Amino acid sequence: MSVPTDLAARHEPRLPSPVRDVPDAWLAERGVELRLKRDDLIHPLVPGNKWRKLIPNVRAAVERGHTRLLTFGGAYSNHIRAVAAAGAAYGLSTVGIIRGDELADAPRNWSLARAEESGMELAFVTRSAYRETLRALSQDDPRPLRELQERWGRCWVLPEGGTNVPAARGAAEVAAELPDLGARDIVCCAVGTGGTLAGIAAGLPAGAGALGIAVLKGGAGYLDTEVTRLHQRGWGRTFDNWRIEHDYHGGGYGRVPAELEAFAARFEERHGVRVERRYVAKMLWAVYDLAERGALPRGSRVTAVITGPPDPENAPARPGT
Repeated sequence: MSVPTDLAARHEPRLPSPVRDVPDAWLAERGVELRLKRDDLIHPLVPGNKWRKLIPNVRAAVERGHTRLLTFGGAYSNHIRAVAAAGAAYGLSTVGIIRGDELADAPRNWSLARAEESGMELAFVTRSAYRETLRALSQDDPRPLRELQERWGRCWVLPEGGTNVPAARGAAEVAAELPDLGARDIVCCAVGTGGTLAGIAAGLPAGAGALGIAVLKGGAGYLDTEVTRLHQRGWGRTFDNWRIEHDYHGGGYGRVPAELEAFAARFEERHGVRVERRYVAKMLWAVYDLAERGALPRGSRVTAVITGPPDPENAPARPGT
C-alpha cells in the first residue's frame, strides 16, 4: 500500500534517512567514532521512529477495514500528534486518550492543539484510570478493549508510544538502511517503550550490537522484559545482541536537568544539529559518558539514531523542565 497523497505529495518521506559522520576530537581520543542516523528528517508530520512504528500499524488497520485509530498519550505526546496526522492522511478518524482529566477544561497547549487541528478527538481521563487501562491492555485483558469499543466503536487500538509487533518490525528497517555494519558497530537509540530498540536489535547483522538508553526512571527489568517479549512475539526467538543502560534518565521521564541541558547546548554549538531534549539528548549524553568511562570498546563506531525532532522553536517551555 502506498503512502497517501496528504503525507507523500507535499512531503515525500526521506527514506532511507540520512547518515552523518560527526567528527569529534574528544570522542576520537577515547577511540570512539560517532555518526547520526537522522530519522528526525523522515517526515515533518510523522517524523523519526513515529514513522517507522506508526505507518505499518496504519496500513494494517486500513487493510483490515478499520476506519478509526485510538491511542494514548500525555499532554505533549509526539505519538498523539503523529497518530492524528497519519489518521487524517489516511482518511481515518482518530481518538486520543489523554492522561490527566484536569486538562479537559484548560487551554490547549501547542501539542494538543495540533492534534485537534488534524481532526483528533481528545478524551481526558484521570491518571489512575489511564494507568489501569494501560496495565490491563498490556496483560491482554479483554475488558478495557471491550469498554473502549463500546464507547468509540470498532477501532484499531495503539498502545501508548505506539509500540507493538508491527511497530518493532518497522523499526528493524533502521538496521537495513545501514549496510556497512560490522563487529565494531553499536547502534544506539533512546528507549521509552522498547519498540525501536527491539526492531533495531532484530535487524542487525551478526557481530553488531544495539544499545538502548532508558529515558524513564525505574524501568530496569520492565523495559528489558518488554524488548524480549517483542522479540518472542515478532520473531519467535530472542536476541543476545542488545542491552539497556538505565542511568541516564535525568531524574525521570520528561526531566531535563541543568547538566543535560548544558551538554545538549554544547553539542548543538559544536556540531550544528538541534537536539530534542527528552529522548535524543539523553541518548547522546550517555554515549559521551560511556566513552569517558571506557564502557565503549576502543575502535567502536556508534550510530546514534535521532528518533525525533526538538519542539518547535516558538513552543512554550513544558512544565516541570
